[in-house]
Amino acid sequence: MTARRWQLAHGRYLELGGKAVVVGILNVTPDSFSDGGLFDAPEAALIQARRMIGEGAAVIDVGGESTRPGAATISASEEQARILPVIEALAHAGGVLISVDTYRAETARLAVEAGAHIVNDVCGLQREPDIARVAAETGAGLVVMHTGRGRDKLPDVIADQLAFLEKSLEIGRGQGVADDHIVLDPGFGFAKETAEENLDLMARFSELCALGFPLMAGTSRKRFIGTVTGRDAADRAAGTAATSVILRLKGADLFRVHDVAINVDALAVADAMLARQTGRSEH
Repeated sequence: MTARRWQLAHGRYLELGGKAVVVGILNVTPDSFSDGGLFDAPEAALIQARRMIGEGAAVIDVGGESTRPGAATISASEEQARILPVIEALAHAGGVLISVDTYRAETARLAVEAGAHIVNDVCGLQREPDIARVAAETGAGLVVMHTGRGRDKLPDVIADQLAFLEKSLEIGRGQGVADDHIVLDPGFGFAKETAEENLDLMARFSELCALGFPLMAGTSRKRFIGTVTGRDAADRAAGTAATSVILRLKGADLFRVHDVAINVDALAVADAMLARQTGRSEH
């Protein structure tokens, strides 16, 4: 894996490449697809965040609006009321990197002011392009995610990834975001209509390395894992860990998951094998 330093807000950074980085999902929402309502109270959210940190999460990704298909849209003020107290409390506690899961530029700005280091945009800068300006002005790390929602996709899964993400990168660079602040996410499950499409994206994931950016994988508890395993969303931790290992071997650097401990362990084994493989290839 290529060693890189991901530059983040507030003078922080994250070393990528040598070891997989686990990002814990913290949904402070009543309606997320697998954990809606479990952590929407600030106290419960903080307890869950501490649990994930203890299990090995390097980043906590805080989201206030469900992105599941068919979820109701909420106002920016409601989103901010949900997430800002949690981000402020996590920042006050210190010791962990904080990501905000939002496509709204103003929410991103307030979240970074509250202590977030990373902006994670599931719309790939193409819904509110000003979010890229916020990232540039604050120095935040920026996760740019591919989505197929609300547009016609190209028939080839990688061709569509490249076309969408190259447009997103053009937006980001045009707003002044430096390349060493950017991570790309292929958006598993976001208008990938079938299990086969998601599996094809997994099989060809290494082709995305040609873009030259670190890659985040967000397969956690997704429907295609349920299709393969026959398990409900809450019981897909093992299936998720399997996808994490596969994608680590294909070049992913970061893994956004609900179930931290099992993915940390699975990825530790993958990293140990990669280290041995690299060591052999150097001799």
